[in-house]
Amino acid sequence: MNGILHHILTVTVENKPGVLSRVAGLFSRRGFNIVSLAVSPTDDERFSRMTIVVDADSAPLEQVVKQLNKVVPVIKITEVGPNEGVERELMMVTVRATADARSQVTELTAIFEARIVDVGYEAMTVMVAGEPDKLDAFSDLVKQFGIVEIQRTGRIALPKLSRQPTRLRAVKTARG
Repeated sequence: MNGILHHILTVTVENKPGVLSRVAGLFSRRGFNIVSLAVSPTDDERFSRMTIVVDADSAPLEQVVKQLNKVVPVIKITEVGPNEGVERELMMVTVRATADARSQVTELTAIFEARIVDVGYEAMTVMVAGEPDKLDAFSDLVKQFGIVEIQRTGRIALPKLSRQPTRLRAVKTARG
């Protein structure tokens, strides 16, 4: 995003009240700039996963990890390094779309593999999911029509899966 270096951390925490405010407070007290923060429950209802994107200039990685480990409900911290993870973000944007502009907005929506999720007489709401650069590009292109409202979720990330094939073992048959 714009050449600024970021640390992307996935933090598994206990799913308890106050955990988010404790983690956010930790960053605030230390003067670390949170670029993006997304939180959701995991498949185990006892835990939540936070994806925290931190400005690398404001927060050395070692210091961030050390401070997070001091927060009691933190279970696991993983850094998702550049080219080591799959990142996505969701954006919903309401764009002015008069009758003359509607087909152009619809065409841009198709090009970006986005979806129109609501239509009014003078505007359309579009949902776009993808890498942050894709969302930036879409919003830049629809600015010409007029953005009424825009909301982004912040990044979420998971480590990339292994591309190594598993070795198959020979299985003995009844005959041999």
